[in-house]
Amino acid sequence: MHRSRVYALLIDTPEPEAAAAFWSAALGAPARPLPGEEQFTSLHDAIPGLAVAVQAVDDAPRFHLDIETDDVEAETARLLGLGATQVAQWLECRVLRAPGGHLLCVLPVDSDPDVFQAQARTWP
Repeated sequence: MHRSRVYALLIDTPEPEAAAAFWSAALGAPARPLPGEEQFTSLHDAIPGLAVAVQAVDDAPRFHLDIETDDVEAETARLLGLGATQVAQWLECRVLRAPGGHLLCVLPVDSDPDVFQAQARTWP
């Protein structure tokens, strides 16, 4: 058995400064660069209980979800079994494409362990 939960909503864009300014104002959330991860700008408390960030990408604008898990291999296999396809791997993160074309990432637990414990679903 393993556990997982939706951890983050990422706003992917080739224009991160403009997108961060817009979404910060639209959601009433301060935009803060993430130290050591220059491609991300956090939108602090934009959606309670969910990390929200603008991510600089060299691709078309889109939204994607990050799913955190205590077993990346098991969660990836579960989602592949549901019809997703793996398109890339970046460090420990698996990048998948869901049926319908949306991207999602599967990554190790990054949130506070108590939050993960309280909110994650258990899968066989």
